Amino acid sequence: MKPIPFPLRTAALALAAALALAACGESKDPQQLLASARDYLQKNDSPAAIIQLKNALQEQPDLAEARFLLGRTLLQGGDVVGAETELQKARDLGYASDELVPLLARSALAQGQFRKVTDTFTNTKLGSNDAQADLLTLLAVAWRYQDNSAQFQGRLQEALQLKPDHAPALIELARFKGTQRDVDGALAMLDGLLAKDAANVDALALRGDLLLYGKNDAVRALDAYRASVAAKPTFELGQGGVVRALMSLNQLDEAAKALDKLMPQLPQTLYLKTRLAHQKGDYATARNHAQQMLKVTPDSPAALEIAGAVEYQLGSLAQAESMLARAVQATPELRVARHTLVLTYLRTGQVDRALAALPPGLSAGSSDVDMLSLAGQVYMVKGEVDQAQRYFARASSLDPTDPAKRTSLAMTQLMAGKTDMALGALQDIAAGDVGVVADLALINAHMQRREADKALNAINALEKKRANDPMPLQLRGRALLMRNDRAGARAAFERALSIEPSYFEAVAALTRLDLTERKPQDAQKRLEALVAREPGNGAALLALADVRTANGASGQEVADTLRKAIEVSPTDKAARVRLIDHHLRRNDPKAALAVAQAAVAAQPGVPELVDALGRAQLAGGEYNQALSTFSQLASLMPNSPLSQLRVASVHVAKRDRPAAVAAFRKALQAQPNLWAAQRSLTDLLLQTDQGAQALTLAKSVQQQQPRDVAGFLLEGDVHASAKRWSEAVAAYQAGMRLGAVPELAVNMHAALSAAGKSAEAQQVGAAWIKAHPEDTTMLLYLGDRALADKRLPDAQRHYEQVIALQPTNALALNNLAWVAGELGREDAVALAERANAAAPNQPAFMDTLAVLLSGKNQHARAVELQKQVVQLQPNTPVFKLNLAKIQIKAGDKAAARALLDELGAQGERSGLQAEIEALRKSI
Repeated sequence: MKPIPFPLRTAALALAAALALAACGESKDPQQLLASARDYLQKNDSPAAIIQLKNALQEQPDLAEARFLLGRTLLQGGDVVGAETELQKARDLGYASDELVPLLARSALAQGQFRKVTDTFTNTKLGSNDAQADLLTLLAVAWRYQDNSAQFQGRLQEALQLKPDHAPALIELARFKGTQRDVDGALAMLDGLLAKDAANVDALALRGDLLLYGKNDAVRALDAYRASVAAKPTFELGQGGVVRALMSLNQLDEAAKALDKLMPQLPQTLYLKTRLAHQKGDYATARNHAQQMLKVTPDSPAALEIAGAVEYQLGSLAQAESMLARAVQATPELRVARHTLVLTYLRTGQVDRALAALPPGLSAGSSDVDMLSLAGQVYMVKGEVDQAQRYFARASSLDPTDPAKRTSLAMTQLMAGKTDMALGALQDIAAGDVGVVADLALINAHMQRREADKALNAINALEKKRANDPMPLQLRGRALLMRNDRAGARAAFERALSIEPSYFEAVAALTRLDLTERKPQDAQKRLEALVAREPGNGAALLALADVRTANGASGQEVADTLRKAIEVSPTDKAARVRLIDHHLRRNDPKAALAVAQAAVAAQPGVPELVDALGRAQLAGGEYNQALSTFSQLASLMPNSPLSQLRVASVHVAKRDRPAAVAAFRKALQAQPNLWAAQRSLTDLLLQTDQGAQALTLAKSVQQQQPRDVAGFLLEGDVHASAKRWSEAVAAYQAGMRLGAVPELAVNMHAALSAAGKSAEAQQVGAAWIKAHPEDTTMLLYLGDRALADKRLPDAQRHYEQVIALQPTNALALNNLAWVAGELGREDAVALAERANAAAPNQPAFMDTLAVLLSGKNQHARAVELQKQVVQLQPNTPVFKLNLAKIQIKAGDKAAARALLDELGAQGERSGLQAEIEALRKSI
């Protein structure tokens, strides 16, 4: 698109021209005023021409040519809205010049109305080839802004067919080559154009852009920009290019002088003034310029980017986050905006958001040094030290101008296992480096090796370089936790908050400490205080919802908290998914579906939300809709196995095992080592008596991942299903040698018990509990086993141990309630109530409570609750049988008899025939 030039005229000149016209006593004849305006335009005196044109229109409002000339002049002066108004009036008055339509299209483009341009002018045909070529070029630009490359190239080709030497089309074609990384080709095309027209200012400006941004050659770029200004002294784009090139050369005083030549209140001028002040480190002045700029262009992504960067430097992190997030959302390729947004999230401790803000598709194989280093920091703060090290290693090997380049050999040695040599080199580099890449790589390497003391020494050095940054203190807290120094870690996190009170990662760490130290109310109060101070903190609201859930808050209270998180962060998909999952956990698929449908409507095409919608449909029994939704998920994530896993889950729910097996196999084709598919497929094969295939699958998993426990767990399960206990134990033992996984220990206990080796089984259980005192898996299993064996005191002991560790563990509470009822404890009903509060609308837990209420002669409530159970799961005979028992005890024998007759009609299918007949005879 041909840039819109902004004339270099001041208000004083305009006033002088007006006074001169007034003094001369100009005629009020519209035609004479129009002729005078034409003379001023030939002299490039736009302000005087505008005055004459407005005077003419005041005398004769329907003077079409005056409207046209005024619109064209306003457009050249940057008043695109006023220009469009006048040009449209000229068109309405019948002004038929071929020049008018391209100017209307140009004014719409300048306002960002790209769809309007293509909708309005696609079928427009003009009389001259020049005008038609110009319009086609503008249409091409509008299509480019709509990311329609085919239409863009098609319209350019049409323009060049009409006029092969049409300069605007050739310039756009060169610009396109530049975006395709063919900078040399683009420059060659411009050189050919400039050989014919050395004064083409648009070609010169684009040449400057390509040299500055494509070749990093600011010197030659400056020459190109200056040539454009020499050809046309009022060429605003060229003047701005001169300033940008001088800034790139760090010739800031010269840049300031060049800026003085620009009209002070134009958006480009204010933008460059902001950038220059930012580069000088004068952030207060930069903020003043940015605020003026945003008044003129409040939605400009580039303006939001630089304004957000200024606010970040001034420590106004909430303001920076808002501006930068808007910039990235509007223009995802804005590198500085994305980089600074990630830094802002890190500075405020919003690590999950920092991770989500990294460029899509960024991998450890990227060549963007800054973003790689930033990704390393994000993963490091998140605690994923292995992933962090991969990014640091890549970053350290790329940038030859940074001390991090010298980290390359050390990182290579580290990755190759030569750790002592590598860590020594990293330490030397970090000592002399004013940056922090080497420091972070060194700290991360020590944490990866769980060398807490060495990590703390490295953090000492980092703190000296980042004295006012909470991140080193956050890392210190994590290192102290490695030494199990909770008090020291708590102090470090508190110090981080003293530097940055909104640093969420420190708040989250303190919350986790509160929960670990069995102070759940302290955790809740901490988060509630943060939300009170910062009601718009979405991350704090999500964490508060989790803590309230753990503290037994009502489902409504938790849902309200999650809805508030959505309200304050409407573009945060995580909050919406969490609310959907909350309803699904509470067995309320209808509410989950409503939230999911609203989420997909608000943010269409977001894979996580589409997935949540499918899961809600599945939970509600809408199988066909779920399959359709998961097909849409497959189109959004063509290389992901997730959609096939979801499709398989639908087929499992429909009891279509062959279709489920086929879907799991497709998921494994997409990702051969996908554990969820491997495990589910193994279970399905065993259910369909395909044990040999299941064993083959387990062996293949072992070959794929010889250092992982997964294959051995599967092999053990296959042998156990065939009651080959010795082989099962051997497989589980092989897995245990690779890693301590609770499921392996539980399954080994079960296999040893089944093989008659009770003493060995007890040793496995005791050893696991001693080595993993915070884990509840073995305790729950032992409680269930004792309950099945009717060893009620043992079951009671194990469940109480679980609840001591996890006070809201619904399964343990439910089972303990049942045991308590059998043992005659007074708190049985209270325990069942707690289980139902922790996991509402779960039929099994509701059934336990109803039976216990009946035992306490609370018949009305027991009957009502058990009816809800039967309504939730009408095809579960035992729930109907329990309802009949409760009704008999409540004295409603007629209702009980009807239920028993219904169950009796099922015959042996219910598996409860003997008990049903006994009850029928008793009434």
